[in-house]
Amino acid sequence: MFSRLIRPSAVCGFARNFSTSNGLNRKVAVLGASGGIGQPMSLLLKQSPLISHLALYDIVNTPGVAADLSHIESPAKVTSHTGPEELGDGLKGCEIVVIPAGVPRKPGMTRDDLFNTNASIVQTLAEASATHCPNALICIIANPVNSTVPITAEVFKKAGVYDPKKIFGVTTLDIVRANTFIAEAKGLDVAQTSCPVVGGHSGITIVPLISQCTPKVSFEADALAKLTTRIQNAGTEVVEAKAGAGSATLSMAYAGARFTFSLLEALNGKQGVIECAFVESDITEAKYFSTPILFGTNGLEKNLGLGSVSDFESKLIEEALPELKKNIKKGEDFVHAH
Repeated sequence: MFSRLIRPSAVCGFARNFSTSNGLNRKVAVLGASGGIGQPMSLLLKQSPLISHLALYDIVNTPGVAADLSHIESPAKVTSHTGPEELGDGLKGCEIVVIPAGVPRKPGMTRDDLFNTNASIVQTLAEASATHCPNALICIIANPVNSTVPITAEVFKKAGVYDPKKIFGVTTLDIVRANTFIAEAKGLDVAQTSCPVVGGHSGITIVPLISQCTPKVSFEADALAKLTTRIQNAGTEVVEAKAGAGSATLSMAYAGARFTFSLLEALNGKQGVIECAFVESDITEAKYFSTPILFGTNGLEKNLGLGSVSDFESKLIEEALPELKKNIKKGEDFVHAH
């Protein structure tokens, strides 16, 4: 059901299969390209034959990252853009903008603790995107996603260029983790395991729909609760393991690249491309909600909704909604106050 892997056709890897680009020119910008997520994600994106121009932006160190990546034997041209005065040039002509910029979590911090710093960063980058590439697909990775996506939407509304089909919160890492943990628990081939994760992108707002996993799996009640909690708290698992050295960067880079490749495939006309994403939604009481999304040539083609959920999952969704609505309001209020 989901676009599962970063495949050789999308990331040319060492096969150097560059002919699959079909001459299509796609400019992709990474805002925050020098950071812990931005660098490995840019490495993955540089390998893709679906990208002709990779524009890298950050406030420091961008020239070195761009020079390093430009030596890789793949067709994508790499350009460097450093500081606010160069941001516009990086964004002009972009079809996809990926925003991993922001400060990482440290032990004891929640995603909400990052709010004030990252909210300002995302607002600034969203304003530039609304000005220089208003029709681009915007992919928000910067945490807390439950608030930074509403911030981006409000910025685009203020600029008069808002299109709910083009702004996405990237929750793919939750799906990647769910697939991995389920496959490990059941001895499955992880490449063939696919579990949707809905709701938001922090704590109890993360709701894995294990009842909809492919292939079909089942767990005893205690094991199901434990697995669900692990998926919800997996980010903290990494933060604590890194002991102050950062948060989930490599796995998030993989997830962000996977999401970007899915959008690129859909832009190029591939049918049936589906990923979960945090988008404006009327599926629940929450104004924004992550569900499986069918991508098309204009971004969001169809929200596939929740499908059939178990009683356990229904209760999780009910418990998630108050927190999710609070996070959304916090993001909207931030833009209105600034």
